[in-house]
Amino acid sequence: MRTICRRLFSVSAVTLCPKRLNPRIATFTTKTMALHPAQDGAKLIFAPAGTLADPSVPGQAAQFLKAETRGGLRRSDLDPESPIAQFHTWFTDASQPETGISHPETCTLSTAQLPSGRVSARMVYLKELDPKGFVIYSNFGTSGKARDLFGSEDGSSTGNPWASLVFWWEPLERQVRVEGRAERLTTEESQAYFDTRVRGSRLGAWSSKQSAVLLPDPANPDDDGRTQLEKWVKESEQRFEGEENIPVPEFWGGLRIVPERVEFWQGRQNRLHDRFVYDRVRQDGGGEDKWTLERLSP
Repeated sequence: MRTICRRLFSVSAVTLCPKRLNPRIATFTTKTMALHPAQDGAKLIFAPAGTLADPSVPGQAAQFLKAETRGGLRRSDLDPESPIAQFHTWFTDASQPETGISHPETCTLSTAQLPSGRVSARMVYLKELDPKGFVIYSNFGTSGKARDLFGSEDGSSTGNPWASLVFWWEPLERQVRVEGRAERLTTEESQAYFDTRVRGSRLGAWSSKQSAVLLPDPANPDDDGRTQLEKWVKESEQRFEGEENIPVPEFWGGLRIVPERVEFWQGRQNRLHDRFVYDRVRQDGGGEDKWTLERLSP
């Protein structure tokens, strides 16, 4: 259907006004917690602990109370048919200026290398949502995520298309977990987003051999490898000098996570959180897939 390729939203930048936080503390609904050494000194960090007034006094974990006054999250609050539609609703909520969430599109992308099973994770920006899934953009030539997802030339990774995303919106006490298979976007789709980036970022995509080791310049004792990166950038600047229409690199572009499972999590008091999960049910004969919706124990 034509609507399949219609984007529900596209994110290029979000500028809100988050509340300034002391980097030493994390502020929750009812209690301020700090990270402190354990009393015996064996642990470098021990949490939760007491208040800033007397950090030596053991504390208790903060409570999640945002949803208590409205009775928590119920099945009737969720879209009965589509986790994509439900995510769009929650993302809209998280994007409101009054939430103080400066970048609701921030999420963790996790991948796993095979055959070792070694897992890696990194923070990325969700850039598009469409009826097929969740889209991020990155380097898929030399990066660790490329190795995990598509394999490596030396055979150390055979390729594993399964990936997950996690969104955490602390002021709303909500998280969303996405599990699915990854697929590359077409060059045309990637170019459309690439053109929205500032020139410096487009040149940066061409310049960086993401995750490659940067070797220090032996002639410069103060260089720790940054000089090599800056040299690559200068080469890209020269290559595209005077050109505004810069093509998207073939090793760079969009990655769509096509969900098989999506969980919506709402924090509740006493760690008795509300969890609802959508699972995809494939239909025989090429029919449109359906989704089940079930409550999970916290």
